[in-house]
Amino acid sequence: MLTLFCLPHAGASAMGYARWRRSVPAWLDIRPLELPGRGSRLGEPLATDLVDLAAQLALELRGETRRAYALFGHSMGSLLAFELACALRALGLPPPQALLVSGGAAPAQRDYLRFRTPMSDEQLLGELARLQGTPDEALQDPELMRLALPVLHADFLLCGRYRYQPSAPLQCPLHVLAGSQDTASEAQLLAWRELAATEFSLKLFDAGHFFIQTQERAVLAHLAACLAPHAPAARPDSHFFAKV
Repeated sequence: MLTLFCLPHAGASAMGYARWRRSVPAWLDIRPLELPGRGSRLGEPLATDLVDLAAQLALELRGETRRAYALFGHSMGSLLAFELACALRALGLPPPQALLVSGGAAPAQRDYLRFRTPMSDEQLLGELARLQGTPDEALQDPELMRLALPVLHADFLLCGRYRYQPSAPLQCPLHVLAGSQDTASEAQLLAWRELAATEFSLKLFDAGHFFIQTQERAVLAHLAACLAPHAPAARPDSHFFAKV
């Protein structure tokens, strides 16, 4: 069994990955990580510093790293997954079997200035519409947005105020997933290679920023293919791959 810890995109909770559990091989354990201020951690303050948040998560996960594990994150979650891998290394803990980052340019290649200052609700709703990951009926639901916007504002600021600090490449395979119609260029995506000391791959999906939703079956098949060689006593599930 290999555990895949999944970091959410901005505004999301751990529930966003829950459905994946029904659609992956039996040897892969999907473990969504809940961030403070949402879901089961609703009573905790929202994070204001991404590196500090990664350090907090590393402390929470230190007992889980004795077993084989990997990290996955989409968009904001890709930055958080990378910083979490760095934070676990700083604690002297075993590295992940693989780091899988999705939906974003390499840390040093991102345009953080766009989100460094708070946006109005209208600006944030416009950004969500552009990303096409939130249903129109949700964006037009005042009560739902009243609950969601504080988390979204905090998460966009979390990304905008993040600054990448160069460090030694990670001693684990690094796999990048991206939508070919998203805003990150191929050069910005390939720049992740500089952060990996070993294996590196880039996989493009014919979709936009939220390809993990619109191309879910293909994404999960690719994750399983990347992780199968690293799962203890695991072999690629031919029945699973035949379905996708």
